[in-house]
Amino acid sequence: MLKKRIIPCLDIKDGRTVKGINFVDIKDAGDPIALAKQYVREGADELVFLDITASVEKRKTLVDLVHQIAKEINIPFTVGGGIGSTEDVGRLIKAGADKISLNSSAVRRPELISEIAEEFGQQCIVVAIDTKYLDGEWMVYVHGGRTLTPWNTVAWAKEAEALGAGEILLTSMNNDGMKTGFALDIVGQVSAAVNIPVIASGGAGAMPHFRDVFQQTQATGALAASVFHYGEIPIPQLKHYLTKEQIPVRL
Repeated sequence: MLKKRIIPCLDIKDGRTVKGINFVDIKDAGDPIALAKQYVREGADELVFLDITASVEKRKTLVDLVHQIAKEINIPFTVGGGIGSTEDVGRLIKAGADKISLNSSAVRRPELISEIAEEFGQQCIVVAIDTKYLDGEWMVYVHGGRTLTPWNTVAWAKEAEALGAGEILLTSMNNDGMKTGFALDIVGQVSAAVNIPVIASGGAGAMPHFRDVFQQTQATGALAASVFHYGEIPIPQLKHYLTKEQIPVRL
């Protein structure tokens, strides 16, 4: 059986790891290189690095920092933020990224997904979707959750897959930082609608939240930030808990 993945996320702002609640109230959470090394030691399955203000500030991802982190880790490494061309992707892969994450740029110019898939392979592309429950519907937001788009979340996930995305990283803005659990309804809808892996993000606050998202949806990965950064849920303990709950994870 396919092992479920536990994935810490480094949200980067001004070269530091940060964490917010509902995409605002951003606080410092430590040195990204030290955290990355710690997560490798603890047995994280992958690592995600998101330069959270690159799109808003209209600049490129911090390539030097990506290179520094990549040198220190030996697990799959996904990088996102400010990626707008195949040239950007080439630079990040050269710096050590295994996969790249597109969000705002993919919504703005969907053919970018196909261009990157053609040049670097489908397995290289993660389409990150920031979603918010609004007037009875889950809608897609861009620019770090600042801008509403016309896209319904499930429809955009299916479109991203059709264009060549290899994976979906789905973050519920309503649940982000609340520590009340993942948004099981939309994770369930998206993971049932596509045939590519879906990573659930936003809302992890306790070990049973990870169990629930794996038992009640088809998500193949669960991503979290502050509960890992601040040591509230140690990854080794989480994996032993999930094993006891009959959820296959890599120990």
